[in-house]
Parts: sequence; C-alpha cells; structure tokens
Amino acid sequence: MAEQGEDRDGLMLDRLHVPLGPLLADWPAGLTIKLTVQGDVIQGAEVADLPTPTAGVAAPFWVEPWLRAAEGDSVRTGEAARRRAAARLDSLARLLSVAGWPAEATAARRLRDDLLDGAPGAAVTSRLDRFARRVGRSRTLAWMTRGIGSVSTEEVREAGVSGPAARAGGDVTARYRQWLADIRRDVGRLDDSSPLRPVVDESPRGDWNSDVPPSAALIALLPRLLAGAELAAARLIVASLDPDLDELVASRREVTARG
Repeated sequence: MAEQGEDRDGLMLDRLHVPLGPLLADWPAGLTIKLTVQGDVIQGAEVADLPTPTAGVAAPFWVEPWLRAAEGDSVRTGEAARRRAAARLDSLARLLSVAGWPAEATAARRLRDDLLDGAPGAAVTSRLDRFARRVGRSRTLAWMTRGIGSVSTEEVREAGVSGPAARAGGDVTARYRQWLADIRRDVGRLDDSSPLRPVVDESPRGDWNSDVPPSAALIALLPRLLAGAELAAARLIVASLDPDLDELVASRREVTARG
C-alpha cells in the first residue's frame, strides 16, 4: 500500500514499500531487503529476516579452508588463494549478469569452475588476463556503475568492513575492479605451499572472524549505500558487495591446537 510523504525536493509523493529478495536470480541467497521508495528513489532500506547461527550446519563453502585452518588442520595458502579467487569470480559473474552482460558472466563462471576443478594457474592465466582486460576496461560497464553506492575507505572501515570492499572504497566500479586485481594476484599464488594463517590471510569477503563474519559487516553497510540511490541501481549495489549469508548460519567453531 502507498502512503504519502515529502521527497528530497519537498514534493508530496507516494511512498511504496518494495521488498527485494529472497528469491531473485543473481541475488545473495536468503537475503531480503525492504525498501521505501518515492518515485524512482530509495528513501530507506532495511535488511529483514537474517538467519541466525545454527549448530550442526555444514561449513560455508567459500570459507571452508579458513575454518579448517582455525581448527588446526594443515591448509596451504595456495589452496585458500584458489578458493578465494573462485569466490570472487562467482561474485563478479552475478554483478555482470545484473549489469546485462551475460557473455562475460558466463566467462567468469567458467573460470570459477576451472579453478574449483583444480586447473593449474598456467591453464587459466591467459584467459583470466583477457577477461580482466575486457571487464576492467569496459567504458559501458564503468559508465553504468560509476557513482553508484559510493562510500569512502574510512567509512567502510568504521563500519567494520574488511577485504576488497574496504580496500576499494569508492563506488561499484571501484569494487569490481578491486575484485579483478585480487583474482589475478591469487591465481599467481596457487602453488604457494606455506601454511594458511586464518587470522591474517583474508577470506573471500574479508578478515575471517567466526563470531562476526565479514558478510555481517557488508550486510550492515547495505542500508547506508541504498538510501538515496535510484531503484534501478539497487541490485548493482548489492551485487558489488555480494554478502554470503551462509557465513551467518554456520555455528561458531572452537579453535583447537593440534601438535
């Protein structure tokens, strides 16, 4: 139902309450955001019905190496780099699909699948470089995403966000370009046999902390980024952070030392 209220120009316009999620293509699974919209502008956003930690559920797939390392298992840095690069390609695929570039979304998913299947770095590097150049240098994609969901590096760090979103700061364009840079660096580390340090080496969405997983901070940041944005930009903003709600569902695991 609509209700009336002043918009940012002082005009009385209908306010509509519009839910996004949880069942949308290329949308974080399980996420629901309730928007208050006037015209085509989002006046407010609220994340609803977040899952709570549940004992006995399976480990979140994308952070499974970090959980194993925290429990004392021997995990190579190269294994974690492979999982992290695949996770960020998965996120990029969703953003590119939402942006209306299905061909490059498919390319990202194929690279993701090859990494998860254990392909050596030499087998994917040239394809990844071509993909990164096409996406990173696309004027159309940059024009579509420039100025959307802008936030400073200081603001994201104050919000507890870490990882690529914190390093990039800026807008959606800055965030997907940060993903590209991080993926290329990780593919160069697939053979790193040093032990993973779960407290130091970041997980796909930031510094891993099972008490407050990095996706929790990304979700908390979303209302701030969505307020004032055009409705058409909402899905691009969400895709540029791509929180993983499985991180919130997993129960906290006790760290044990193994000799």
